[in-house]
Order: sequence, then C-alpha cells, then structure tokens
Amino acid sequence: MKIVVPGGTGHLGLLLAGAFGSAGHEVVVLSRRADIQVPGARTVRWDGRTEGAWVAEVDGADAVVNLAGRSVNCRYTRANLAEMMASRVDSAAVVGAAIAGAARPPWVWLQMSTATIYAHSFDRANDEVSGIVGGDEEGVPAYWAFSVDIARRWEAAQAEAATPDTRRVALRTSIVMAPGRGGAFDVLWRMSRLGLGGPVAGGRQYMSWIHDRDFVRAVVFLVECDDLVGPVNLASPNPLPYREFVAGLRAAVGVRVGLPATAWMAEVGAFVMRSDTELLLKSRRVVPGRLLGAGFVFDLPEWPEAARDLVARSRRRSRRASG
Repeated sequence: MKIVVPGGTGHLGLLLAGAFGSAGHEVVVLSRRADIQVPGARTVRWDGRTEGAWVAEVDGADAVVNLAGRSVNCRYTRANLAEMMASRVDSAAVVGAAIAGAARPPWVWLQMSTATIYAHSFDRANDEVSGIVGGDEEGVPAYWAFSVDIARRWEAAQAEAATPDTRRVALRTSIVMAPGRGGAFDVLWRMSRLGLGGPVAGGRQYMSWIHDRDFVRAVVFLVECDDLVGPVNLASPNPLPYREFVAGLRAAVGVRVGLPATAWMAEVGAFVMRSDTELLLKSRRVVPGRLLGAGFVFDLPEWPEAARDLVARSRRRSRRASG
C-alpha cells in the first residue's frame, strides 16, 4: 500500500512510519521541512494549510493518516491556543480538499483527534456511544472548554469534507506511552527516577493511556478493516486513577517513594516546564468500546505490565546513548 502521513515527523509519526515501512508499504510523510529524514519514508514538503504539489501524493494513495497539529505540551497562552486550533482544523480541511479533488481518492482517511473531547469524569467511563463530550462541566477551569472546542472543530473538518468514496475515522487518542525523547513517558520516567513521581492534587483523576505497540497495532487495524467509520477511541481498556498510575510506574522503575504535589505546586511545575496543568488534572476516563467491539485485542492492556516494558526499553535506549 501507499500511505501518506501528514505531520509524520513527530513522535507518533516516527512510530507509524517505521511500522508501515517495515511492513513493506510505501510511506510518504508530509512535513513543513522537506529536509527532515524519516526512516522508512519519503518526505514531501507542505505547509499544512494550502494545496500544493503534495496533493499528487494523495491522488492514488491507499490511505491517509493525518497527524498534523501543534503540540499541546505548551503554555496555554492565547497565541498558542490559536495555533493549536488553526494547525489542526486547517490541516484537516486541506487534506479533505485534496482527497475530494483526487481522481483516485484513498479508500481510508484516519484523522488524528483526542480523547480530551470527553468530559472531565471520575465516576463513569466514556466510550464512543454513551460518552459525554465535555465543555460545560462544573467545577473545572473555564479555559478547559477550549481544548474540547478544538477537538470538536478538528473532527468537524473531517466530517464536513466532500469525500464520499473514502472511509473516514477520527482517532480519539489518549496519551501514547512510548520510550524516547519528545513523549509523555520520557518525562514521567525521569520524574519517577528522581523521586518526584507522586500523585498530583490527590491523584484521584483518571489517566487514559495506550502503549505504543498497541497504538501502532490499532492504527494498522483501522487502516485494514473496512467497516469502522467515525470516532474511535485509542486507549487502553483499563484507565486508572493517577495515584495508581504513578505507583505502577514507580514499581517498574524500582523507586519506592514519589513526592506528592498539590494543585498549586503542579501549576508552578507546569510553568517551569512551559506546559499546562490541564494535561495532569483533567480526569480522562476513556475506554475503547468500538475497537473491542470490532475484535481488536490489546497486547498490553494493563498498566503494570506496560510500564515494565516501557521502563526496560527506556533503560536500553539510555545505555546505548551513553555508549
């Protein structure tokens, strides 16, 4: 197959390009920088907003997996929030336009979305059918609604595209746990090693996650199946409270104690790290109802086992890097 991956130079793009390339597929990554080399893929320049020569790569492709969008790991300033919105909505719209104008449109378009679209929830799990979309919850910071609005408009850009011959799936993705610089796991692993991996604000908030192996396998599954359309949650079937999540990670690391942090301490830490506390404090209790219903089987559905695998791989990478 020929698979086009807009925005494929980031952490998740490298995972997918490597997997597709290793399986013998032709992989074309669309990037704002044509000089970036992605192992197993060919890089073509685009700006993420306008049509150009890159649309020829979409015409005749078998699949498009659009990952484009500014990282959410930043301070939620007005400028950054606007760029988060524009980079997601504009890229989804222009990919839709390219597919709509193709003489031979791809038969499937997987569009990145986010599990953050669901409401902050402690007491109920959100699946694709009965899950509650957030934005108007009581007792949470009002600005959290902007993340939900980004997700709504991101998915709407795909849903509104005139692509009747292309199956469309919105990937409501939880936090992907993978070794290596640039990912959430790397930060959590390093904090645990320093004894800082304790519960935050009591740790009652739920953590939805997916192991990188299952993320890749789920995307491949969705490319190859022929009946799933619309939103699909990419998340382990076993989300867990943050206090249990960090305890499982500490056990895998071999650190017995993790210093807890209050909400205001988390605010200070997020400011220093140029991030935002919504990433830690919002309770994301998300489950993959449609994946499980379609017969997908997770390799690593339980966090303790997944954490042990990730820690072992991270240690091997660290030893190789140090020579």
